[in-house]
Amino acid sequence: VQLQASGGGLVQAGGSLRLSCAASGRTFSSSVMGWYRQAPGKEREFVGAISWSGGRTVYADSVKGRFTISRDNAKNTVYLQMNSLKPEDTAVYYCAASSRRYIATMITEYDYWGQGTLVTVSS
Repeated sequence: VQLQASGGGLVQAGGSLRLSCAASGRTFSSSVMGWYRQAPGKEREFVGAISWSGGRTVYADSVKGRFTISRDNAKNTVYLQMNSLKPEDTAVYYCAASSRRYIATMITEYDYWGQGTLVTVSS
């Protein structure tokens, strides 16, 4: 699976952005898809993930209620809708694919990674 994240940019605090992650490969529809982020000088952290069917999602506490993950298996794309953005959401955002049969939350459980897209939230 090859992953290509896009949609990052500069936004003011309180604003919204939608990230997309386009996947190639026949296993996308059976993969758990996750979003991670890495701020400057910090470790990569889990943002959220979605089951292969899209029927279940899990989020980090820091984004719960503000971010929403969805997927369109017909388009081989997963989305991260980010609302009420805060300056602390500034980071490079990565999408990742996991072959696990449960919603993975650990970095080591993801097999494929996109290149990342930068989100900058100004105060």
